[in-house]
Amino acid sequence: MVMGVGIIGCGNISTTYFELVPLFRDIEIRACADVVDAAAEARAVEYGVRAESVAALLAEDDIDIIVNLTIPDAHANVTRSALTAGKHVYSEKPLALTLEDGLSLRDLAAGKGLALCSAPDTFLGGAHQQARAEIDAGRIGRIVAGTAHVMGKGMEHWHPNPDFFFLPGAGPMLDIGPYYVTNLINLAGPVKRVAALTSKARETRLITSEPRAGEEIPVKTPTNIHSLLEFENGATITLSTSWDVYAHRHANMELYGTEGAMFVPDPNFFGGVVEVAGPDGEIAALEATDHPFGRFNQEEKNGSPRANYRAAGLADMADAIASGRMPRCGIDVALHAVEVMTAVLRSGETGAFVEIQSTCARPAALSPEAASALLK
Repeated sequence: MVMGVGIIGCGNISTTYFELVPLFRDIEIRACADVVDAAAEARAVEYGVRAESVAALLAEDDIDIIVNLTIPDAHANVTRSALTAGKHVYSEKPLALTLEDGLSLRDLAAGKGLALCSAPDTFLGGAHQQARAEIDAGRIGRIVAGTAHVMGKGMEHWHPNPDFFFLPGAGPMLDIGPYYVTNLINLAGPVKRVAALTSKARETRLITSEPRAGEEIPVKTPTNIHSLLEFENGATITLSTSWDVYAHRHANMELYGTEGAMFVPDPNFFGGVVEVAGPDGEIAALEATDHPFGRFNQEEKNGSPRANYRAAGLADMADAIASGRMPRCGIDVALHAVEVMTAVLRSGETGAFVEIQSTCARPAALSPEAASALLK
C-alpha cells in the first residue's frame, strides 16, 4: 500500500525530499503547506502536488505521514499538531530542542498508536553501514576511543536566510551535530555522560550570500563547541562542532579499537570510503560494497559524483509501519541524540559533566538487500 505524504515547510531543504522521495517504494508526496502561502504554491507548481493550508493538510484523508521541514524552533509544535490530527510524523532534525518536548511527543505518539521518527538518515548510507558491518564483525576489536570533527566558517556564506542557524535551537551542535551523534550511536551505541567547552567568536555575523549580502545578523547560541562523550560501552570520543573555523586538517570521524582503527567518511553524506588499520598501523581503504545507498546518483556543484538518498529514513519508517517492526530512525534514537546534544550545551554553560538519563538500542543494521527492498 502506498502511503500519502504531506510536507509542512517548503524552504530550502524541501526540494531534497520532493526530488528523492520518488526513488522509494510505497511513499508518495501528495500535498505541501507552509506558513508563507506563496512558498507552498511555488513548490506545488514545481513538483505537481497540492498546495494547502497547514490545517487543511492535517485534515486530508489521503495523507498518512507528515514530513516536518519547518525551522528547528517550530519542530515540536508542528509535530504535536500532526500527531494530534492522527498522522504519523517524520521530522527533520532535531526532533525537538529539549528532552522534555521530545518525551511529550513520544508519549503522544505512543498513546495514539502512531509512528514518530526523525532525521538524520545518513547513517543508513552505504559507507556507514559498511563501517557498522566491519565493527560488528570485530574488525577493530572493541571501540575504546575516537574523534569526530565537523567544522567550517558558517552558514551565512551560502544559505539565503541563515538567521535561524545562529539562534537557540540551532548552532553547529544542534544543526550539524545530529549527523555525527546519530552515527556514533549507530557505530558505538548509547552515551553515558558528556562534558564540553563552548564559546562564540563574534556577536554578529555578516551575510555574504544572496539575496541578503551585507546584512548583519545576531549570534545568540554557541558557535564553537568541543565536547567529550563517554559511551555506555566505556569508549571516550571527542566531538568538535564549530562555525568559527576557516580551515583545518581533522578527519571527519576516527574510531580506535583494541585491534585497530577505523576512518569513517563524513556522516553528513551517505557515501565515501571507509579505511581501516590493524595492529601494524598500516591504513588501507576497504573495497567498496554494492550497498544501494552508496551508489552515486547525483553530482556536486563541482561535478564530483555523490550518493544522496535522503528520505531513506522516511521510506524505512513507512515499511516499518506496514510490517509492524521498529523503524531505524525511531523515536528512542532521536530522543537520545537530542539529550546528548542539549547536555553538551548545558555542560558548556555549567562547566560540569552531565549524566545522560535516556538510553537506546543501536538501530538495526541495514543490509544491501534490505536497502534494495525500499527502492522502486
